[in-house]
Amino acid sequence: MKFYEISKEPIHIQSVIDKVVQREAGAITTFIGTVRELTHGKKTLFLIYEAYEAMAVKKLEQIGQEIEERWGGSRVAITHRVGRLDITDIAVVIAVSTPHRADAYEANRYAIERIKEIVPIWKKEHWEDGEEWIGNQLETVAYPSGKPEAGDVDE
Repeated sequence: MKFYEISKEPIHIQSVIDKVVQREAGAITTFIGTVRELTHGKKTLFLIYEAYEAMAVKKLEQIGQEIEERWGGSRVAITHRVGRLDITDIAVVIAVSTPHRADAYEANRYAIERIKEIVPIWKKEHWEDGEEWIGNQLETVAYPSGKPEAGDVDE
């Protein structure tokens, strides 16, 4: 079973949740990231996500390990989609199970913030009046060529 995936196909939420079900868990939280229509006041038509897939999976695994070390008894599964995504499409699903609910909430929030910090996934936004490659997910490094350059991605 793959707990950390990059997918070109629509994400099935229940299949991600099923990966973290465990008898010791008293809580399972999910985060479902979707494509929104308005970003910084611009109307988005669709997005195109790209990734350095092998490195992205390694970084997702790293996040899962960090969570398991910090919140004992946790289990994590993360699937992020790439390719063209329309408004309301699911871009990412994170499922976390833990013995106690507070830990599940905290670990899930930690996961999405770490994804934005370290996972080499980027997007091109298509608006009514143009398009632009957005850099890293924190939007602190631009990728004008449509992909990261050497040194833009942590390895």
